[in-house]
Amino acid sequence: MLIGTILRGKGSDVTTVAPAATVRELLAQLAEHNIGAVVVSSDGVTIEGIVSERDVVRRLHDRGAAILDSPVSSIMTTEVTTVGPGENVDSLRQTMTTQRFRHMPVVDGGRLVGIVSIGDVVKSTIEELETEKASLVDYLHR
Repeated sequence: MLIGTILRGKGSDVTTVAPAATVRELLAQLAEHNIGAVVVSSDGVTIEGIVSERDVVRRLHDRGAAILDSPVSSIMTTEVTTVGPGENVDSLRQTMTTQRFRHMPVVDGGRLVGIVSIGDVVKSTIEELETEKASLVDYLHR
């Protein structure tokens, strides 16, 4: 299965936040959309960083509550690993597991076209296994 297949099923909407937005504003977006990470982008197309709930919690621990009024750019990860829609889900699952990524932006032609979570990857794997199982059961009952 390809990453693009996952995006077709879940949609390609990506919540982004501007680098100058405050961490407090970021938290509001995470809560409003019930998501765990947001791509940091000034224009909604290019990726300047990514920031997750974990990033916020770690910075709260390190720097205290004052971080809430700091810009997102002060806590975001700037070296963002991305994946293309034509790449294989099995490969992505391995990368996400070994690198401990929970969210991976999908980029096509230098443009942000979606985001895939580890939950999306697991769900697609389960669906693939269920389809395979149904085919085998059908084959055995013929």
